[in-house]
Amino acid sequence: MDSQPAYLKGRGRGRGHTNQTQRAAQNGAPVGRGHTNQTQRATQNGAPVGRGHTNQAQRFTQNGAPVRNSQQKPGPLNPPANPWANGPSLRSPSKDSQHLETSLRSVENLFAQARQVHLESAKKYLKTSAEDDLDESEDEEEDIGSVVLNGVFKSYAKNYDPSRSQDVDSAQAKLLHSFRSGTSACLVCIETIKKDEAIWSCVGCYCMFHIPCIQKWVREGVYQKQYSSDDFNADEKTTQNIPWFCPKCRYEYTQSQCPNRYYCFCGKEQDPKFDPWLVPHSCGAVCGRRLKPDCGHSCLLLCHPGPCPPCPSMIKCACHCGKSEARMVRCSMRSWACNSVCGKSLSCGQHKCADKCHPGVCSSCAKTSIQSCSCGRSKSERPCDSIFWKCDKMCGKSLSCGNHICEQVCHSGSCGPCPRAGLRKCPCGKSEFQLPCTEDILTCGDTCGKPLECGEHFCAQRCHVGKCGQCIQRTVKRCRCGQKQKEFACAKEFLCDKKCTNLRNCGVHKCNRKCCSGDCPGCEQTCGKTLRCRNHKCASGCHKGPCYPCPLTVEINCHCKKTKISVPCGRERDTKPPRCNQPCRAPSECHHPERQKHRCHFGDCPPCSFVCNLKLEGCSHSCPAVCHDSVKTRIEDKSVKIGPWDARPARIEKLKKPCPPCVVPISIQCLGKHETSEIPCSRVKAYSCGRICGRSLECGNHVCQLECHIVTDAVDDNSAGAECHPCEHGCEAPRPVGCNHKCTKPCHPAPCPPCRMMVRMRCHCQTLLKHVECSKWVAASTKLRETLQSCEQPCPKEMACGHPCGAVCHSGPCPNAGKCEKKIVLKCKCKRKKKEIICKNMNGPKDKLTCDENCKSNKKSTDDAKQKEAKEEERRKQEAELEEFERMMKGPKRKPRKHRDEEVQEESACSKYKLHAVFLGLGLATAAAGAFFYSQEGL
Repeated sequence: MDSQPAYLKGRGRGRGHTNQTQRAAQNGAPVGRGHTNQTQRATQNGAPVGRGHTNQAQRFTQNGAPVRNSQQKPGPLNPPANPWANGPSLRSPSKDSQHLETSLRSVENLFAQARQVHLESAKKYLKTSAEDDLDESEDEEEDIGSVVLNGVFKSYAKNYDPSRSQDVDSAQAKLLHSFRSGTSACLVCIETIKKDEAIWSCVGCYCMFHIPCIQKWVREGVYQKQYSSDDFNADEKTTQNIPWFCPKCRYEYTQSQCPNRYYCFCGKEQDPKFDPWLVPHSCGAVCGRRLKPDCGHSCLLLCHPGPCPPCPSMIKCACHCGKSEARMVRCSMRSWACNSVCGKSLSCGQHKCADKCHPGVCSSCAKTSIQSCSCGRSKSERPCDSIFWKCDKMCGKSLSCGNHICEQVCHSGSCGPCPRAGLRKCPCGKSEFQLPCTEDILTCGDTCGKPLECGEHFCAQRCHVGKCGQCIQRTVKRCRCGQKQKEFACAKEFLCDKKCTNLRNCGVHKCNRKCCSGDCPGCEQTCGKTLRCRNHKCASGCHKGPCYPCPLTVEINCHCKKTKISVPCGRERDTKPPRCNQPCRAPSECHHPERQKHRCHFGDCPPCSFVCNLKLEGCSHSCPAVCHDSVKTRIEDKSVKIGPWDARPARIEKLKKPCPPCVVPISIQCLGKHETSEIPCSRVKAYSCGRICGRSLECGNHVCQLECHIVTDAVDDNSAGAECHPCEHGCEAPRPVGCNHKCTKPCHPAPCPPCRMMVRMRCHCQTLLKHVECSKWVAASTKLRETLQSCEQPCPKEMACGHPCGAVCHSGPCPNAGKCEKKIVLKCKCKRKKKEIICKNMNGPKDKLTCDENCKSNKKSTDDAKQKEAKEEERRKQEAELEEFERMMKGPKRKPRKHRDEEVQEESACSKYKLHAVFLGLGLATAAAGAFFYSQEGL
């Protein structure tokens, strides 16, 4: 025996391992699906159900370490051996134990997963096997039933075509009905009649009963009949003449016909044995019973339940009218009709039958004619077959006496003699007279003497015409029940007021009739007890004993109503619907016009397995998946529950699922047309391959650095399009000599445009900033650069005389040095005396003016005026600052408050003008300091 575990050999999955199957076969155990026996043994022993390696797994995990077998072959999946068993190892003990624990945990996880899968498989197998066994038993019954049906009708089918008669179909249906399990039931006990139980069948309705049940039914019926009669006498009571009836059809039987032995259906074999290949309760021989209607032939079927089918023999027989030649027909169809007109004379004797060949007497003549009544006094248009009819008039013919007329209503024949002729008696009948018919008979005068209606007294009146009156005598009369007597009018019946307390024939209800004579009438109430079928109530009159079984039958139909079976009322709850071989006619729930062909069934139809083939949205392909228009979906209510009592079970609904995305591969290029890839149709869209665009930009110096993108308006496949990002680099072309500026344009093809940057420089005279275009400055010659740098304004440089040059802006020294033409005003020190002179003619200090006596007085008055003006200016400035400070201290102007009753405390003059005084002192001090400083400068 190989000790290597199954999970190490790779056999831990699947049904029915080879070694396990062989061992089961060797031990005589049945080999079934999967390993049911293993599952049962594992369950009985309390071990978890695994996949054929429970014991191995247990051996592997004993004592917390793997058990190594000497016969175990090494392999890549073998558990690690003990590193200390064969000498030293390179690994340390701690590492080795960790590795061992990891291996054990992985094995335990694998085993737990295998156990869970096996449990689910076992449950699924038990469920499906029960359903399969039920279906297989039904299939076996159907197959065996068809074989038995063919065997029973084997001899019959040689002479008859079963498809041409409804009676044959009915016989076949009853045969199959009797053969199926659970469809036949005894109406007495409402229990299923098994195939091996003793039965009795009625000759009237062919219903089957258990023999003990029908015997009990007969005994109870006889007891009810025997002891419900009034003249009960136990010594003289006999049951031989009391009939009994079938519980279903009420067919009458004698006591000698009470079944006491079990016979087959044809009555030839006693106690027939059950044979699964024969009809239950049959002997398997030819039936041989006389056919009905009695045609002289016998039934050719094998012993069978129910009535015999029509006679299949061939006889020679003429049609109904006899005009056609006789031909060979089935004995059961001996009366046949040709298509000729009947032509027989009708009852009127004037016309012939115009109907086609038909059985029986011809119908009445449908034509009309004028006919006379019986007396001949009236004529009328009447149906042709109504030859004799009477009018409502009196005959009126003269009688033989010649004195009277016939008083009879319209009649045929002679009127007869006169009723008043011959010997006549008086009204009381005691005297006879012979008088003519014209004279009336007189009374005789004797006492009438006719018996009165009471039957005890006679009429005391004289002979009279008409009825005698009521009896007027009084006599002692006893009431009808015989308990009271009283003197009472003889013509009236004496009834007492006492109610009868006897029970009626039902034995339940009282008679309650006043003055009952003892012959109590039968109970008039309805029984109303619930029958054994538990569906209906007894509709018979109230009676003793058990009620008759429910005579009704219930039809159990398949789902399409094409196949049906009849079962006794009350068995419909325990009887399975018949198995129908008709195709299911349920309308399709999906977009396909028809369902897949399958048999009639109850419940939901199997899901459609056709390919969807609907056109997918967004593409021209069709859906290749299985039809998903009606998919059972579990829907759970995920809303917040109020409490544990708020049960919200999941419901199953059929929903239409959307078609899955299209997976047809489509070849598509990336946006920049760098590559071609096959992408599922549902995911087809413009995509970027992730590469750099690489198209040449307009500058011709760089390429597009964007990720692969769509390109439009491109000249060719290498040129950039409208979507390409423009070149953001600056111009990198070399600049002209002398130009230090970069090209202001973005990167562009050569040559660069002229540099428009302005070069800032001082003019020659260093007065103004001159801006000159860089391109002009670089390209200009030395002379042109001299002109460009000039500001073209007079030169502001001072010459030695102190005056500006005056020449146009120039480089180098001033050209007008020593040639100044400006006028100079010479003044004395007090600036009272003045003198003009040309700059170039001035000889230096020799030309200065000196002050005289008038200059000193003029200087003093001038100083006083300036000092006064400075003081006035300082005063105005201080006043303005003071006003500004007061305005800031007061703040914004507020509206006066209304109805303010608070007292306002007036400020003192010192506190009110304290700040003003401070600022005024500061101002005066500042003015004094300024005057002092000014006076020092004048000195």
